[in-house]
Amino acid sequence: MTAILYVLLAVAVSVAIWQVTSIFKLNSVIATEKDNNTQGILFAVFGVFFYLLMIYCFVKYSVVLLPESASLEGERYDTLYLVTFSLILLVQAITQFLLFYFSFKYRGVKGRKALFYADSTKLEVIWTATPAIILAFIVLYGISVWTDIMDTSDAENPLIVEVYAKQFQWEARYAGADNELGAASVRNIKGINTMGVDMTDLNAHDDIPVRELHLPKGRKVIFKFRSQDVLHSAYMPHFRAQMNCVPGMVTQFAFTPKMTTEEMRANGATMDKVAGINVIREAKGDSPYEFDYLLLCAKICGASHYNMQMKIVVEEPAAFNSWLGQQKTLAQVLP
Repeated sequence: MTAILYVLLAVAVSVAIWQVTSIFKLNSVIATEKDNNTQGILFAVFGVFFYLLMIYCFVKYSVVLLPESASLEGERYDTLYLVTFSLILLVQAITQFLLFYFSFKYRGVKGRKALFYADSTKLEVIWTATPAIILAFIVLYGISVWTDIMDTSDAENPLIVEVYAKQFQWEARYAGADNELGAASVRNIKGINTMGVDMTDLNAHDDIPVRELHLPKGRKVIFKFRSQDVLHSAYMPHFRAQMNCVPGMVTQFAFTPKMTTEEMRANGATMDKVAGINVIREAKGDSPYEFDYLLLCAKICGASHYNMQMKIVVEEPAAFNSWLGQQKTLAQVLP
């Protein structure tokens, strides 16, 4: 593998040297009108190919996009994403078209002289004010969405969950009947107390440690994130939620699940995506894949970063309460 890289590097250096020497020869080369015409036509053809390729990619690869948001807050995020992406796509489509069109229309022709502006206050105001107004709108809209999503002051009876990150796994604990998490610190990690919970804090006694997250549909969940070692990033893509887990501090994110795991499995977009995955897995001889919500790490936190996952099960409130009631508290688990 190293030998191949050396060969590729040698080829790249050779091409670069050849291109540099070609530049020095340009002084003695004068492009003809025929050359200009050919280049203009080729650029126009490439422009058509560019747009056809873009349309093809939108149609062909839309299946890899996430299905609709599985959280209420994620709906606002998706709207923000759609507005921002639409503006970017519109500007890109217009500017790229003008680039290809003008390159073809105003290719070098004998006797044609370019119109030259020494300066134009009107044009400068237009190309400065227009992006400034659009960007200000996007930024203010984004801040509004972020503020609303992060504000948990009006949440009624939220579920409090701590997610603890470490190389290379996730742990979690639910606040118990008092709905308050006990204090914790890496200094308290010892034996099976792998989350470093301070058992001298009475609020910790009814906390419930788990290795699989269960969430109730329709109830806001407030997540508290900690990290034991390096910077991790808790990423729950189907809920449109992501938050860094920073050593030495607690970060927070909240959302309200709106679709159970079974409902998401029955979603048309999800079914199409799972079917596509299973075609690939069948060709490789692997067992069929069944959709599950996952908590992933979105930071490259080490050699086994890819394996840092936790299953998330969203269920009806009654089923969730039944499951939670069967779990042991820290007072029952820790000596």
